[in-house]
This record gives sequence, C-alpha cells and structure tokens, in this order.
Amino acid sequence: MTDTSEILDSITPKQTAKVNSLNAAIWQTADDYLRLIVPAENYGDYIIPFTVLRRLEGRLESTKKDVLDLVHRENVKGTDPSIVNLMIESMFKLRFWNTSELSLERLATSDDTLKEGLEQYLRAFSANIQEIWKAFEFEKLIDFLDRNNQLWNVVNHFASIDMSDEALQDQTMGDIFENLMYRSFARKAKDAGEFYTPRDAIRLMTSILFTSDDAELEEDGIIRSVYDPTAGTCGMLIAARDALRAINPGIEIVVAGQELKESSFAMGKSDLLMQGFKNPEVLKFGNSLTNDQFADETFDYIMANPPYGSSWKAFQKDVKALQEQGDPRFAEGLPAVSDGQMLFLMHIAHKLAAADGPTKGGRAAVVTNGSPLFTGDAESGPDSIRKYLIGAQGGVEVLDAIIALPNDMFYNTGIATYIWILDRNKEPRRRGKIQFIDATEMCAPMRKNMGQKRVEFSEDDIREITKIYKDFEENDRSIIVTADDLTYRDVPMFKLAHYAVSVTDETVAEAMKHKSAFPEHEAVIREMEGREYNDLPEALKASAKEHGVKMGAPLLKHIMKALAVEDENAPASLDEKGNPVVDASTKVIERVPYLEGVSEHMEREVLPFVPDMQWDESLTKVGTELPLTRLFYKPEESRSLEELDADIAASLDRIYDMFRKVRSDD
Repeated sequence: MTDTSEILDSITPKQTAKVNSLNAAIWQTADDYLRLIVPAENYGDYIIPFTVLRRLEGRLESTKKDVLDLVHRENVKGTDPSIVNLMIESMFKLRFWNTSELSLERLATSDDTLKEGLEQYLRAFSANIQEIWKAFEFEKLIDFLDRNNQLWNVVNHFASIDMSDEALQDQTMGDIFENLMYRSFARKAKDAGEFYTPRDAIRLMTSILFTSDDAELEEDGIIRSVYDPTAGTCGMLIAARDALRAINPGIEIVVAGQELKESSFAMGKSDLLMQGFKNPEVLKFGNSLTNDQFADETFDYIMANPPYGSSWKAFQKDVKALQEQGDPRFAEGLPAVSDGQMLFLMHIAHKLAAADGPTKGGRAAVVTNGSPLFTGDAESGPDSIRKYLIGAQGGVEVLDAIIALPNDMFYNTGIATYIWILDRNKEPRRRGKIQFIDATEMCAPMRKNMGQKRVEFSEDDIREITKIYKDFEENDRSIIVTADDLTYRDVPMFKLAHYAVSVTDETVAEAMKHKSAFPEHEAVIREMEGREYNDLPEALKASAKEHGVKMGAPLLKHIMKALAVEDENAPASLDEKGNPVVDASTKVIERVPYLEGVSEHMEREVLPFVPDMQWDESLTKVGTELPLTRLFYKPEESRSLEELDADIAASLDRIYDMFRKVRSDD
C-alpha cells in the first residue's frame, strides 16, 4: 500500500534547470521593459497574460495550417462561423483554437500596426479563450505598453521564447507557470492570499484527504472526481490531480471547479491550460452558492479555501430564496450575513458523494478561520449547521477531523486557521467520533516572509501530521471527542429579588393605574406602609375586605409591583402565590456540559458562590462549539513554594547588601 504522506513534492513549485532557465527568460521582461513604467508588484499582471498567449499559440502550432485551410474553405462557401467552430473542434479534437494567420513572431515584424494586429489576433481565439483575455484586461495592458513605447519590445521578447509542445512537456510548462504565479503573488505580498493558497497547506490537505483511501486508489481502472467551489487559480485541483497520479499513474481524474472573481477565474483557467488539461471548461465562472454550475453532481473529493469573514449580503436575497424553495444546503439555517464560510461548509457537505455510491462516500478538506468553530448562540443558524456536521441533536455525522494550523500560515492573515476534514462514510473506528489535531507548533520559520506568511510546513511536518491523523490515538497533539462532548445547555439564571414596600404619592398613583382600581382602593394601598413585601398578599386582601372593595389577582399583582422597591437587606421576595421572585435584570446564562445534569452542575458550580440563584430549565437552549484552543490548552506549572522562598530570600539579601553599601558610604 502506498503511503500518501510519502508522495510529497517540495513546498514551492519544482526547480529544474530547464524551469529555472525559462523562468529567467520570461521574467527578464520585467527587468528589460517594465521596470521603469510598472510597479514591481504588478509585473505579473503583464508577464502572465503574454506567457499564456505564447504557450497557447505554441500548442496550436501543429494544427494551425490545417485549421486555417478549413476556415478559408468554409468562409468561401459562406458557412456560418458557429458551424465552422464545431467543425474545428470535431475534426482536430481541439478545445480551443485561433482562426488568424497572425502570431507573435509575425506581429513582431510589423511595428506600425502592432497594437491593432495584436488585438485582432486575440479576438481570433475561440470564445472560451477570449473570456480569459477579458478577465486579464489584456487589451488595456496592450494599450498601456503601446503608449509607453514598450509593446514591440515585449511582443518581440516573448516571440523569441519557444513554448511549443515539442519544446515543453505539460509537466514542465506547468512548473514554469506555477513559478511565475508564485513569483508574481510574492510581490503582491498580503494581497496574494486572495488568489493563491500556500502550496504547503495544500500538500497537507491532499495528504490527509487521500490517506484513508490508499488501498482503493491503487486499483486498476478507477475513476475519481475532484471539486473546488472556490477554485481561485486552481492550485488545489492541480495538486489533487498530481497527488492522485502519484498514487496511481493510471487513475482517471475528473476535475471540476467554480470561481466568482474574474481575475482569479482567468488565472485558474490559464493554469489548467498550462498544466495540460485538455478541457479548460472544467472551470466554471460564477457564484457556486447561488448559481451552482454542477448542481446535479456530487464528488469523491472536495478541496476549498473559502474567503474568511466575507459578507454575503450582496446575494443574501438569492440564498434566502433558495432556502425557501427547499434547497438542502440551506435547510439547517444560515450564518450571520457578515461571514459566509459556513454556507460553503454546508455546500461542500452536500456535494460529497453518498456513502452508498460506487466510490463509497466522498471526503473534503476545507480551510476556515476560527469563526465557524463557535460563532452564533445556541439554536442559532450557525449552531444548527454545526449540529448537522458533527451529528448532534439529529444531525448528519460528516465531520471527521479538524486540524489547527500555525498562525502566520497564509499570505493575507496572521490569525488562526483550521482544516476541516469531512467524510460521508467514515472508517468504522472513527464513526461517532471527531479527531482534533494541534499542528500549531509543527512548522518552521520561512527564510523570507511572504506577506503575512512567516512559517511553513516541511515535508517531515506533513508526514508527521498525516501519521497523527492515521493513528487516530489520543496524545498531546490529538484529542478524540464525541458530538455530545461538544454539546452544551445554556441555562438562564436569575438572582432572587429583595423588595421593601414604598408607599409614597408616586407609588400610590402608579398602583391606582389599573382598570380594576377604584377610589376606595387608595386607602387600602396607603395602609400598606410599614408592611413587609412578603406580607402584602394577605394584608391587601384583608384591608380590601374591611373597606368593602374587591382585590382580584390581577389588581393585587399590579399593586405589589407598584409598591416594590429594591432593598438588599430585605428577605428574598415571594410573589402573590408564594413563589420566589427573580430579578430579571440579573439574568446570566450558565453553560452546562450536555453530559452533565443541570441540578448537579448548579449545586457544584453556582450555589456555593451565589446561594439564592434560581434557574429555569424550561428556557434551556442546546448548543454546540468546537473549542480546540481550550481543549489543547496547557496551563503553565506553578513554581514550588521552595523555589519562591529561595527567590524571595535572594532578593532580600540583595536589598540588605544595598542598604549596607549606602550606610558604609555615609
């Protein structure tokens, strides 16, 4: 059986002599032509589109003449262009094409019409490539270079670099493009995280994700699907494909992704093309929550890094409409509009292949910040989502493990982050249980920071974390819990009220404001002066009888409330029925572990400190939280009394020495 933790490439993209040489040649564009006119952090915005263009025309080189001949023949016949496109796709088995005789080499010979010619060349690509140019804002970049007299230099430079299929295999070109993106995003520093998930984090995700499926993945003729609903530049999809191929070179992999941001979509689609994916249409554009392009599909593996703390107010109405229509992704409830991470967790949970399917259930690895672990009150939308994921209170058990990552792992945030492992068909030994792994210290400082990313996983770190997951044992870095362990009761508590009786013109006037109060009642009320609050029910009834007026229960309750004034020296108050009266202003919530009885908890944790505290179990709400930080917290050991005494004695000796020195100086 192959151990996936052993199948790890270097953290950064591959560095070979050929890759390094071509990277240097491509990046020379910045040194020679961009340095004086473009900010350094924007070099990649120019270099990457031209790299994609050069590679695409290189890939089309072998079929270019035949495609142009076909286009010419069909144009003479007056064939509809859409039919011509279908013919090109069918006859040449192409997923993209270009119908122009132009190329970068040819354009480099025509300085006078270069800008117009290059724009014409871009428009001659098939529609699926033109949407990449649009997202890159390629024509805007061309215009800028032209105005700054650098367009010919850049075109001529890229025309001199051979990126044909004969010169570069897909793997080599993929490594080159990964390096270009890495270098480009490194210059963008903190903004890099918007596009690019660190490769060491992705390596860990793939290692954990595939480790429990090792045996099945080695079988002949198998097919597995991989999906990313927040695909970004498709780094996770590509890494998953490479990891699966390393386990089984013969495996057939079906890839699917969706991305909302145009710039990321263009980069992702380009990366797929550079990596040798024959069909770039596996990446769809749009919002995977409100416009799921794979609505009827489920997947064997899902990887995602949804945006942290991002508002979903812009599409709140659409999500609520889907919820009202019965969309199961939103049936458990909705999180706060300020953070949509839990929407993606539920989306992913419902996109996993079913346990009774041919692949026996899907698995997912999802990166979040700490918010989904605890956000929301008991029985709120976020809490209901957690219950569903952990299998609490009738939920579906999907959560398998959570790995706490080191701080400063990502480019645009230094906060705590976590990897959630979801599984539709957990191993028998893991069913009914959830594993928490503390990997916060399992890292090393980077030689050079990249934005807020200051630490990284080594290959050994990833192997060790994967081993902790596979071993499924409790130790200093691994805790195993049940759903009930993560569940609690929020019980409202109140202090007993302590009231004295206040009979003043104001309180009497307030007491008389009742539909059952008549002028004769005023004398009854004033006779209560000097009475104890707890004596009021009997005293009011007796006085009313003497004055020949009725004292119904509603009026009695109203008068008692009007005459009540807080007095901490008064005895605990009782209502008109003899029940203890609580002070609503003192309400506090006591969190009681679900596996512990409420009365037992109160007797031990509350009453010894506040003896007159009351609680009402009928108002209890059941909630959940995933408190990794608290569970792994290790308090520092207190120093022994002997050590403290020794330190104090040493300090006193130093003070005495100082006094003696002062006196001797006098």
